Amino acid sequence: MSSQIDLKPETSWSVAFKIYLKRRVIAMLFLGFAAGLPLFLIFSTLSLWLRDAGVDRSAVTYFSWAALAYSFKFIWAPVIDKLPLPFLNNLLGRRRSWLIVAQLAVIMAICWMAMTDPANGLTGMAFAAVLLGFSSASQDIVIDAYRIEAMKKEFQAAMSAMYIAGYRIGMLVSGAGGLYLASYFGNKDQYSYNAWQTTYLCMAVIMLVGVVTTLLIKEPDVNKKVETYLHDLSDYIRFFIMFVVMVVAFIYGFSIFNFNLEYGFINEFLRIVLSLAFSLAGIYLLVAIQVVNREMVYSTYIEPVVDFFKRYGKIAFLLLLLVGLYRISDIVLGVIANVFYHDMGFSKNEIATTTKVFGIIMTLVGGFIGGLMTMRYGVMPILLLGAVLSAVTNLLFMLLAHNGHDIVLLSVVIAADNLSAGLASAAFIAYLSSLTNISFTAVQYAILSSLMTLLPKLLGGYSGSMVNELGYSSFFLMTAIMGLPVIILIYYLMRKNPESLS
Repeated sequence: MSSQIDLKPETSWSVAFKIYLKRRVIAMLFLGFAAGLPLFLIFSTLSLWLRDAGVDRSAVTYFSWAALAYSFKFIWAPVIDKLPLPFLNNLLGRRRSWLIVAQLAVIMAICWMAMTDPANGLTGMAFAAVLLGFSSASQDIVIDAYRIEAMKKEFQAAMSAMYIAGYRIGMLVSGAGGLYLASYFGNKDQYSYNAWQTTYLCMAVIMLVGVVTTLLIKEPDVNKKVETYLHDLSDYIRFFIMFVVMVVAFIYGFSIFNFNLEYGFINEFLRIVLSLAFSLAGIYLLVAIQVVNREMVYSTYIEPVVDFFKRYGKIAFLLLLLVGLYRISDIVLGVIANVFYHDMGFSKNEIATTTKVFGIIMTLVGGFIGGLMTMRYGVMPILLLGAVLSAVTNLLFMLLAHNGHDIVLLSVVIAADNLSAGLASAAFIAYLSSLTNISFTAVQYAILSSLMTLLPKLLGGYSGSMVNELGYSSFFLMTAIMGLPVIILIYYLMRKNPESLS
């Protein structure tokens, strides 16, 4: 079974360019923007707001957990995939109805954050941040499913590249743009809640770009032919209750399973595995006592996994291994990157201008180049090129660590790193899309995209400790070495399935 998009190598550059002018490809720019905008409102922008309000650093870091929803969205992806929304399902269609609900929830969460002053307490802000993480991750689930279903596989590289471009622009608006707005509305010498409130309300208004796009686009043809009401309403309600039980069981399991092992990564990995097992045990119990429809649970959670292993057979585990490791070099290094820049003596303005504004521009350029090259030469060759470049560009950080504060060298490193990251991401997202079955789009892609970040994020959490032990130069060398198994794995898959390169 081919694990690769079927692209004709003779596809001309002019044809590749024209694909970007298709209406649904252009729509992905705006949907990507809506997906990328909330991310920094949980991370860097919110962190600066909390610090500006006098919140302790240790408390600030806890808010990053609000984004864990992105790594565990596969848990509720089946609910979004299977549960039809009353009234909206008939009005907008399966994907667009869930998309509009998720986007309105994102706007509500941002407004909630805007109306909460962290200087007066963090509880309200914590709940609002969790809601934003959950709703934005839900939006990602639907957009991914829409992207895969809206156009044929040969167009997925362009769809992915346009999505990445929009995503990065959204991050730029909520990251650098959010800081510029807070500075414009505020007072440099003292904390101004009104400045941050106005900034976040502006971001809520800007999110309407996604809502308008959702109302203008058409439902994928594949969903117009699918009847989503396959069960009674009571079955769907009990299915939703099962999902709530699953989430509560996971959170409770994570709180009680703590072995305090010497190696923190192993400890956290065991907690996640056991918490998932505890959660699955809860589902098994509900099915056993017939609270939930057994057939519905099988078709929702089990059948997509069985389908994947049936289609890819012996190489299924290798494909999952590739998905789980492909971005490990970039993510592990990325966690410590801003700290590294600070330690090298770069100012906040230099970091913001070079790594965010200039860096995102380079990522956009890399994404478009990656999309064009993928359509021209196929997914696997560009996937291999992206893996090689990701490992090699990590070595450039060793040079920066040796030279220290050198803004020209920083610009060169950021340009190379972000160009390669954009190129690799365009090919990789297209590759993930090709692995999914149109019958289980939302669930299978959510599982794959969650797997894509889970291990790298767990390792990335210990990057600071690694630097303390190894130093920056050795750490960057280690992240480059982490990319070698990925290169070998891609090369092996290309040799094993040479027919998939056509």
